[in-house]
Amino acid sequence: MDILKLATEWAKAEVFSTKFFIYFAILFLIASIGFWQLGKSEIARAYIIPTLVAGILLLTIGLGLFFTNKARITNFETAFKEDTSLFINSEIKRAEATLKEYNTVVFKAIPIIIIICALLIIFMNTPTWRAIGITTIAMLIVILLIDGTAHSRIETYYKQLKVVDSQIKSE
Repeated sequence: MDILKLATEWAKAEVFSTKFFIYFAILFLIASIGFWQLGKSEIARAYIIPTLVAGILLLTIGLGLFFTNKARITNFETAFKEDTSLFINSEIKRAEATLKEYNTVVFKAIPIIIIICALLIIFMNTPTWRAIGITTIAMLIVILLIDGTAHSRIETYYKQLKVVDSQIKSE
């Protein structure tokens, strides 16, 4: 199994995936502009700032992950050629840390925040708080969708790294 090819394919898939953060960010920003230009009711006007903030957050996440993973692709070959064993071990540690982070943030914290926002929608009668709750839920659902696929990718990548590591150690 070519570990460099495996790592590069994983990083390229991550680059592709992070583009969806950017696409959704653009949709939120367009929605914000639409509410600003066309919003006549109080509830429509209340969505201007929350959708703008959600768009900026998703854009920041998307661009950050995009450039990080893009740089990682070029660094993989250098690190692999310098010390294959060290490269594999560092990738295993990074994948383990990422998987723990997903379990804590994506699969525990985000659902809790969604529940809090749902309660906010129910108990707060002002248009601004309802717009904040609904926009936050929409943004977090986007994050869950994208990160759910990223989680399965890194889990598969991690398992493949462990197989390669065990093969190298048995040789």
